[in-house]
Amino acid sequence: MATTRRDFLRAAVATGSILTLGAQARHVMAAADDKTTAPRDGGLKILILGGTAFLGPAIVEAAKARGHTLTLFNRGRTNPHLFPELEKLRGDRDPNKGEGIKALEGRKWDAVFDDCGYYPRMVKASAELLAPNVKQYVFISSISAYAENKTPGADETAAIGTMPDPTLEKMGENYEYYGPLKALCEQAAEKALSGRVTNVRPGYIVGPGDPTDRFTYWPVRVDQAKGDRAEVLAPGTPKDPIQIIDVRDLGGWLVHTVEQNITGVFNACGPEKALTMGEVLDACKSASASEARFTWVSADFLQKQSGEGVDVPIWISPEGDSAGFHRWSNAKAIKAGLKFRPVRQTVGDTLTWFKTLPPERQSKLRAGLSAEREAELLAAWHGARR
Repeated sequence: MATTRRDFLRAAVATGSILTLGAQARHVMAAADDKTTAPRDGGLKILILGGTAFLGPAIVEAAKARGHTLTLFNRGRTNPHLFPELEKLRGDRDPNKGEGIKALEGRKWDAVFDDCGYYPRMVKASAELLAPNVKQYVFISSISAYAENKTPGADETAAIGTMPDPTLEKMGENYEYYGPLKALCEQAAEKALSGRVTNVRPGYIVGPGDPTDRFTYWPVRVDQAKGDRAEVLAPGTPKDPIQIIDVRDLGGWLVHTVEQNITGVFNACGPEKALTMGEVLDACKSASASEARFTWVSADFLQKQSGEGVDVPIWISPEGDSAGFHRWSNAKAIKAGLKFRPVRQTVGDTLTWFKTLPPERQSKLRAGLSAEREAELLAAWHGARR
């Protein structure tokens, strides 16, 4: 249980990112929309560190569609069946384990995507090794890299998080070091390839293939809203802000950054215009044959119930220390070409994908309220208002 709201926010993003890294997700993904300019010189040679979990395949699909040549470097443990047509190098991000990153020695690529870097020592090792032989290094960081979340509209110049011991390779009991470690990873990459790094800070990455169910909970729950489960607990107010980015939009834009040699630091949050929790739930309802009736339960009530377990994923009350959590400025990334599909499309595609999963997987969502807990909370809410 996170001890502070800041710890909770970091844990919410961090646990999802780590689950995404190691999940055996089945990818039923449409090809990424063609939102990039034509590849240069018949295509780039691209290395992906990782490449087989949630975001990795989205990058791969976008790059393949653009005619680029890809090499994947990983341990071969996560979804090893994916992309049999691609070159695969085996090793470990930790240079002290087994053969480490020796498979990368002496090879040249136009660009590298690092979507599985969590500790600066390991990012430093790969960045320094590749520095003489790559033109651009794209590191997938996190919006959790920032020191605080209380300022709506904050941009990439906001202060980043720090930690007492920067050599510590632990996330912390409440994932309090996840963000500062990501910030240190950014610095390690930039130091090794000064001026040639793209540090990308996404918030909640969502869409088909997401193994965390943090966003998926909502379209699935609303789709199940029939009969005695038609009443759906909706957190806060319909106007509460939400920032999400479809994994396919992020993957396509990441490829765009190397095609155009775009470097610097970017908040990869979406969509372009402000999105609300009410709009998300309305999109969920329109994407399904739902009888949903939304009961909006106040943030204060949910906060008082938190000690008994309240998991309302994605949403957070836009007040106090979390006032800016879903209000980060994405103007810089949009200017650099980041585009977003409608939330209705993301919701519909996510629901369609989820229904292709095995019945045992569909029967137990990995995030959100159980039917029993939701019923308890709704009954308590109605009782408190009598």
